[in-house]
Amino acid sequence: MTSDPEKNIETIAKVVKNEKGMTLIEILIALTLISLMGTFMAGKVFDMLYEGQAKSAKIQMKNFESQLKEFRRKCGFYPTTDQGLEALISKPSGGRECKNYPPDGFVEAEEIPLDPWDGDYVYSSDGKKFDIISYGQDGEEGGEDKDVDISLRKKKKK
Repeated sequence: MTSDPEKNIETIAKVVKNEKGMTLIEILIALTLISLMGTFMAGKVFDMLYEGQAKSAKIQMKNFESQLKEFRRKCGFYPTTDQGLEALISKPSGGRECKNYPPDGFVEAEEIPLDPWDGDYVYSSDGKKFDIISYGQDGEEGGEDKDVDISLRKKKKK
């Protein structure tokens, strides 16, 4: 830059005229690359979300397992299918009775929590062994990949 203001203005005008913006093709290519990258990242995020939900369901089932073991220790049997997991909250009626049932139950909640996909856990038992199943993401029995059922199968040791 010189001390002459007119020459400075001319120099700035030349620089501005020589600069070009991005062409439409360059903008479209950039948008395409950004959208492809976004699609890839979204897929990874959803995979991580599913993995977290599946781990959460397994942890919840392990907690049920501990509570059911405590139920069996105090009562001498697992709740039957008809009594369900609700037997952990309130004293079960029908079938065998638990004489040592604690006044506050085995779970401090007012109701049995749902699985991570807002479905009920499926509990079945004959009083000697039990199964707990979450039907997973699709909420239906069976399935493959991300729709597979998650189960905790516990059998009486011999």
